[in-house]
Amino acid sequence: MTISKLRQQLVAGETTPAAILNNLAGEISARDGQTGAYLSYNLEAALAEAANADLSLPLGGIPIAIKDNINVLGQPCTCGSKFLENFISPYDATVIRKLRAAGAIPFGRMNQDEFAMGSSTENSALQITRNPHDPARIPGGSSGGSAAAVADFTAIASLGSDTGGSIRQPASHCGVVGLKPSYGRVSRYGLVAFASSLDQIGPLTQTVEDAALILQAIAGGDPLDSTCLDAPVPDYLSGLNDGVKGLKLGIPKEYFGEGIDPGVRKNVEAAIQALAAQGAEIVPISLPHTEHAVATYYVIAPAEASSNLSRFDGIRYGHRAANPSDILDLYQKSREQGFGPEVKRRIILGTYVLSSGYYDAYYTRAQKVRTLIRRDFETAFAQVDAILSPVAPSPARKIGGSSNDPLHEYLSDIFTLAANLAGIPGISIPCGTTDFDGGKNLPVGLQILAPHLGEAKLLRIAKAAEIKS
Repeated sequence: MTISKLRQQLVAGETTPAAILNNLAGEISARDGQTGAYLSYNLEAALAEAANADLSLPLGGIPIAIKDNINVLGQPCTCGSKFLENFISPYDATVIRKLRAAGAIPFGRMNQDEFAMGSSTENSALQITRNPHDPARIPGGSSGGSAAAVADFTAIASLGSDTGGSIRQPASHCGVVGLKPSYGRVSRYGLVAFASSLDQIGPLTQTVEDAALILQAIAGGDPLDSTCLDAPVPDYLSGLNDGVKGLKLGIPKEYFGEGIDPGVRKNVEAAIQALAAQGAEIVPISLPHTEHAVATYYVIAPAEASSNLSRFDGIRYGHRAANPSDILDLYQKSREQGFGPEVKRRIILGTYVLSSGYYDAYYTRAQKVRTLIRRDFETAFAQVDAILSPVAPSPARKIGGSSNDPLHEYLSDIFTLAANLAGIPGISIPCGTTDFDGGKNLPVGLQILAPHLGEAKLLRIAKAAEIKS
């Protein structure tokens, strides 16, 4: 059931929030043992909230699953890491306060790549999450649990975070809708930071309408986050069905080159033609600095991660090594024992590019290229209303398929991370299925990108493109 359908039933008295929660708990017990999307959930606490649910509110009585790097008072916030395996959050993130103000009930902690560093959820230190469409395959990442639960119908909707594609890529692999808002559209207060200039919280849902409903609830300014914009929040539902007639949609040649699986290309091109049949004008465009996006991202993101993760020192909270010989030994052993290999890799890389003698050669240069990438999008949006592309070069690969090749994994984000560098919104919409590497009927996602704060138009185009696979 979607949010909108459940809301109709709740208002009509055909079901109750408690019944919805109990049904979800039953589905989790029946199926999540194989999928592994949930790290934990507290049914008793959720039922207590449900007893006081205000059904007159936009999300009144609707349970929403939460990625395990978003703080919810009294609940675990492990970030998929042994470092925070026993950490209990002492406060609510702003998005959680806003969800509750809209009547929603946070329910369940969703598995993820450790500290959101990864594209497969294989980097979780706590458990493996599997793709509901094929349990031998990854769900994508880092918000793999959030996407897999929605695809497996063990969650009605969920929140994830997107630093370089971590909402859109798992949404594509799992066949659900995943929205990354503009940078500054949604508060990051209470999101455990990976890369502060790139991170953004957004919804994963079954439909575009549900994504609009959640974005409506969580968007808006926040004095607790200085990067969150105090800009007016439009009514995202009002123009959702206005269609695409007369809109210009750009097709970047750099996103349709070599390396794309033929089945992905076929489905994405079919979705583009379907929008053209509805009256959209398809316009070829160029984003010339795309080839530098991966290198730029993997300088900036690890640099910010190196700084942000320095707070995990074994002193204030999280894992603390036993019997250190001195304070330096405590730092070293706590971080060695607490962090997984991918997190260590990115901390080392980030520390290197920020070090004396290399800062200008790598970090400063990457920031300059980031500006060029943002200008590419500004030039393109002067010509078109939105940009269309694949979300990922291929459908979900098999679990373990890139375990010894981090570079291959980094390249899987080639179509998504430029939006984070530019700060623009993007969405993944299911656009069919294809066979890949022995797998049958694997989901494919269409990516739609819009100008900064252009979520209303983005959702309108996505609604027109919505195709059930």
